[in-house]
Amino acid sequence: THCSGSSGINAEYGQHYYITNNLSMVSIIEDQANNDNEGMSYESKCALTVPIAKPLATRKLSKKLYKCCKLAIKTKSVRRGTKEVAKALRKGEKGFVIIAGDISPIDVVSHFPVLCEESKVPYVYVPARSDLGAAIGSNTPCSILLIQKGEEYKDKYKECVKGIKELPNIYC
Repeated sequence: THCSGSSGINAEYGQHYYITNNLSMVSIIEDQANNDNEGMSYESKCALTVPIAKPLATRKLSKKLYKCCKLAIKTKSVRRGTKEVAKALRKGEKGFVIIAGDISPIDVVSHFPVLCEESKVPYVYVPARSDLGAAIGSNTPCSILLIQKGEEYKDKYKECVKGIKELPNIYC
């Protein structure tokens, strides 16, 4: 299933999230002991994404993206973090970009869709930055990745690019 119709705003220090669904406002308090999103369902993670997180990867595509990340990190074909990805895109490096959808403040990643579209690089949002960090074998959550094409995982890479291009793009 694809999450739509919900938007979440993360309070800066408190682990308190507000989800707006239609006209009702529901408050979700994240477990203080489990600061990462390990035990949460895909739908719960989608509910905590920022309003601009579109196109948001489906559950199936998210799993494919994470597997591709695991293979790409072994060959060092990954650019990680806002500074490194922005520099790579400006230099003309190709691949596809994965952006975490639960970033706060939103301004940290809000310029990347425009950069990607100017560079003709496909991009997609995934629900949680903790999952994105775990996919590359890091204990630290990751906000954005640029996955470059590699020979060792070219089939997975093509599947991911095809899946990203099949998602509805709201900006066209």
